[in-house]
Amino acid sequence: MTVGQIMSKDGVFVKEDDFVTHARQMVRDHFLRSLPVIDGSERLVGILTDQDVLNITANKSHVTVAGYARECPLITPDMDAIKAARLLVEVGMHRVPVVASTSDRKLVGMLSDVDLLKKFKITRISPKMVKEIMETKVKTCNPNDSISKVWQNMLDQDFTGIPVVSEKNKPMGMITRMDIIKAGFARIGSSDAHGTKPNDSTKVEKLMSTPIYATLPETSISKAIEMVLHYDIGRLIIINDSKIVGIVGRHDLLKACLVGKTSE
Repeated sequence: MTVGQIMSKDGVFVKEDDFVTHARQMVRDHFLRSLPVIDGSERLVGILTDQDVLNITANKSHVTVAGYARECPLITPDMDAIKAARLLVEVGMHRVPVVASTSDRKLVGMLSDVDLLKKFKITRISPKMVKEIMETKVKTCNPNDSISKVWQNMLDQDFTGIPVVSEKNKPMGMITRMDIIKAGFARIGSSDAHGTKPNDSTKVEKLMSTPIYATLPETSISKAIEMVLHYDIGRLIIINDSKIVGIVGRHDLLKACLVGKTSE
């Protein structure tokens, strides 16, 4: 199986001379985890991720995307999907551009971990249950925490989402980068996009997503993949006795599918 057989022909991109305020709006409007950045000849320059959007502190109309674009692996339509998946996991990206060839960097599509999970199956030697692959050190937040505090944790520790728990540690919901970006609360400098100072920032409970999508430690990897795809979510909370004991993201599931794979 090649990348060209499973990639999406996504036409959403930004140009390197576009303003960063425009890029923020594009991510917000299209609910995207990343945006390819192209030059005037439609050649790939790099990629702008949702983390980059949260990191951008400039709010001036003349600041352009060029200085914020990061490098990404060169993925081509003829590349083996297994190789592409491993590159995607290695660089920690959820969505990467596909170019015509290594010599012709014209943007032709996008490849995401969702595209790959739809096609891949676990192997005979893959982990079988989510408890074998889940992250057990789970960072949580409370509904009364400020968005600015959560924003900083996401940047400092590269989290895409943080579970929200009650004072008794009962799961209540999830706050994600996209929740913050969509609401326009990506903080700019010492205040957020609405001019709110960090000390009186909007609370997590106003932006968090509900219901929380959870499963048990004994849930199969295949079932977890089905749930992630069905609900179009980035992660599953793992619960035992009404308490959070782990978290599993799309990359964890994709890595499980790659164990022992040599070709598709």
